[in-house]
Amino acid sequence: MAAQIQYADVEVGTVLPAASFPVSRATLVRYAGASGDFNPIHWNEKFAKEVGLPDVIAHGMFTMAEAIRVVTDWVGDPGAVVDYGVRFTKPVVVPNDDEGALIEVTAKVAVKLDDNRVRVDLTAMSAGQKVLGMSRAVVQLA
Repeated sequence: MAAQIQYADVEVGTVLPAASFPVSRATLVRYAGASGDFNPIHWNEKFAKEVGLPDVIAHGMFTMAEAIRVVTDWVGDPGAVVDYGVRFTKPVVVPNDDEGALIEVTAKVAVKLDDNRVRVDLTAMSAGQKVLGMSRAVVQLA
């Protein structure tokens, strides 16, 4: 697989297609099984509240993974992401209802780098709060 986006076709300020990712309690249980992270703050409402959280929260790494999907969908190749980092600023609170939570992600090209690479800055929001800070990816374009 190779990047589908051409470096010459991208400018600083290019906006990537936004996306929203629903998160339910069932999603968290499946992620816990896949990742091996069974911390009860991600599935046990009573425990989460006892340690001071408002409710069960999504795994930070899950939130991070959902956010980068905006970039990988845009570039057409997950392997084109050569660097990615975030700061976890707020948790994604996942209520036990039919709706769960929603992670809303926007992104834009912030810098054109050497060697057909660009830095993409992402914004991830949930319930009106920024849940990832300094969310940046370096992407190798065609």
